[in-house]
Amino acid sequence: MKDVKIEYRKPFYPINNSLMDYLDKYKRTTKTSVFYDDLLRFSGYIGLEDSEGNDTLWLRVYYSETEHNEIEASLNKIYTLLHSDGDEAVLPFLKVDSIDYCTFGNSKPFRVKVRNVLNDNYTNFYIKKADASRIYGLEFEELLSPYPMNYLVYMDTLIEEHILGIPGDVFIKNHLPNCTALEKSQLSKEFVKFNERCMIGLLGDMRSYNYVIIPTHDFDQVVYRIRPIDFDQQCYEGKLKIYLPQYFKENFLIVQMVLEKLLPTSIEQYRKEVRSVIVRRVLANKERFDDLIDVLKKDHISPQENVDELKISLQKLTHEKAFKYCQNMGDIMETAINFVIRNYRNVF
Repeated sequence: MKDVKIEYRKPFYPINNSLMDYLDKYKRTTKTSVFYDDLLRFSGYIGLEDSEGNDTLWLRVYYSETEHNEIEASLNKIYTLLHSDGDEAVLPFLKVDSIDYCTFGNSKPFRVKVRNVLNDNYTNFYIKKADASRIYGLEFEELLSPYPMNYLVYMDTLIEEHILGIPGDVFIKNHLPNCTALEKSQLSKEFVKFNERCMIGLLGDMRSYNYVIIPTHDFDQVVYRIRPIDFDQQCYEGKLKIYLPQYFKENFLIVQMVLEKLLPTSIEQYRKEVRSVIVRRVLANKERFDDLIDVLKKDHISPQENVDELKISLQKLTHEKAFKYCQNMGDIMETAINFVIRNYRNVF
C-alpha cells in the first residue's frame, strides 16, 4: 500500500455571509459571551500525559481568579445551549472541572469538561476557531452519514459536542490484537463503509487519529462503528487518495485485516450499502442539501489547482463527463452525489 501525504497545512477559510445565513436557517447559530480568543488568555498551564507517561500534546490551562469565574459562567451557559436549548435551571449544578488546550493540528481546540455536581456525571465539548471547511464537513456528515452532529456557531467561534469513542490509533495499538475473528470481520465491514463514505463525501485526511471506533455490545457480540472527528480537510485537497482512508499508512493494519477477512464481492456489497444510505438521506433532506451545495458553489475553500486536479481524477474514476465542467468544490460535490443517485437508481 503506497502511503499518501498531505504536503501543506490547510489555511483557515472564514465563514461568509451566505454560509452564516444557511447556519441561521437550520438553527446552528447561537450567542455567547465567550469567544475562542478569550480562552487563549490563560495565565499558566501544565502538560498532560497519558497512562504510559507519553506527552498527549494537550495542555491543562489556568486563568486568573477573576477571569476564571467569568469564563466558567460563560462555559456553563454554552453547555446548556448545546444540550438543552439554553435552559438555565441546571446552571447552579454545573461546574467546569478542566479546560485543556491542544497544541497539535489545524484547529488547536479547547476541550472543556463540565460536571454536574449532583451526580458527578460529566460531558466534554470543544471550542474552536470557526473554519468554513470544518463547517461544511460537519454539515455533510449530518446529511450523508447515519450520525447526527451537534454543534453551534457564534461569529468566529465554533462549539462542538464531543464524539464518544476510542481514537483509531489507540484502538489499533491496544484493542485490535485482542479482537476475535468475528469482531475483526465486523470491523472490516465498517472500515469499508467508512472508506466509501469519506470518498463520496470528499472528507480527507482520515488517518487513524482523526476518527474514533465505537464498540457497542449487542447480545452476544460486539458491534463496531467508525466516525470521523476531524473535518478540517473537507473538500480541500486535490489528490483523490487523500479522501480514501485506505491509503494512509496509519490505517495499514486495518486495511490488511480487510483484505484477509473480506472477499471482493463482500467489499462491493458493503460499498453499495453505503451508497444506498447516502441516496436515501439526500433525497429525504433535499432542500437542505441543495441549500448547502448552493452556498458551497459560491464559496472559496480550496485553491483552483486542487479543484482542477480532483475533477480530472474523479472523471477518470467514474467516466462521468460532468466532472469536466466543474468550476469549484461545490460543483464537484454536487456532481459526485448526483452520479451516486443516478447509478443507484439504475442498479436498484
